[in-house]
Amino acid sequence: MTVTVLVPDDYGLAAVSRLEGARAVRFRLGEALPDGAEEAEVLVPGFLVGHEAVHMTWELPKLRLVQLLTAGAEAWVGRVPEGVQLSIARGAHGASTAEWALTGLLTVYREFIEFAQAQREHRWTQHHTDTLSGKRILIVGAGDLARELERKLVAFDATCVKVGTHAREDIRGVGELPSLLGDFDAVVMMVPVTAATTGMVDAEFLARMTDGAILVNAARGPVVQTDALVAELQTGRLRAILDVTDPEPLPAGHPLWDAPGVLITPHVGGSSRGSQQRGWAIATEQIRRYLAGAAPENLVHGEY
Repeated sequence: MTVTVLVPDDYGLAAVSRLEGARAVRFRLGEALPDGAEEAEVLVPGFLVGHEAVHMTWELPKLRLVQLLTAGAEAWVGRVPEGVQLSIARGAHGASTAEWALTGLLTVYREFIEFAQAQREHRWTQHHTDTLSGKRILIVGAGDLARELERKLVAFDATCVKVGTHAREDIRGVGELPSLLGDFDAVVMMVPVTAATTGMVDAEFLARMTDGAILVNAARGPVVQTDALVAELQTGRLRAILDVTDPEPLPAGHPLWDAPGVLITPHVGGSSRGSQQRGWAIATEQIRRYLAGAAPENLVHGEY
């Protein structure tokens, strides 16, 4: 028996075609479904695609599995037909996203933005800067991203504490957050978007952070209440490093662009060389399990 798998790119076409029992069919988002798509049991959407791809699931009568190329599934949870499983690419982009967070912290502490501006203005501004060494970093999240970031930060002699949904071993519980926030130099958000995490970083959360601390959002924009963050940044008490925003893309003229003490990148944490290969390596392994009659390891249950 051959299982039809819809794929969004030529790399995926080649990768899935190597799986025994799979027939890969290339589709193009926004165009009519190709011949044979009605037989598809597995759909692999493109990287960071939106609601148009979600709508496809309702046009595929035999669909049984949606395999994502990203770890984030907030656009898909609760929006696919009943009986369709959803699997994420957990583990594909953790190292790259952790590298982004580390780069952001080093950039801010070592003042590379200010030095780059001085270079453009031909000014020699030699002075002492801050350092990542010895900093206390609170990572809100306990998955692959958080583990990768902790591993990298420890190499820079920073102290890390991870916060998960429930306390266990070396992970603190989310209920402890209010008492923890004031003890750290930076707070890094690395959680999925769920009902519990949407708006988690509100005015009260920010107010509990220590003076001069840095909020790093490597999660998703809705985790942070944007108006509350802008208000706090305007006081100059906190700083922020953001790879994601709410709304996203951030509209021209939005006050967050010009808020003091903020560094913004356009959702590129996992978008580094090799991201396609990493995503497909996870995806093909999950599809291979499906073809063998086993459940994919990265299935999303509930809000995950």
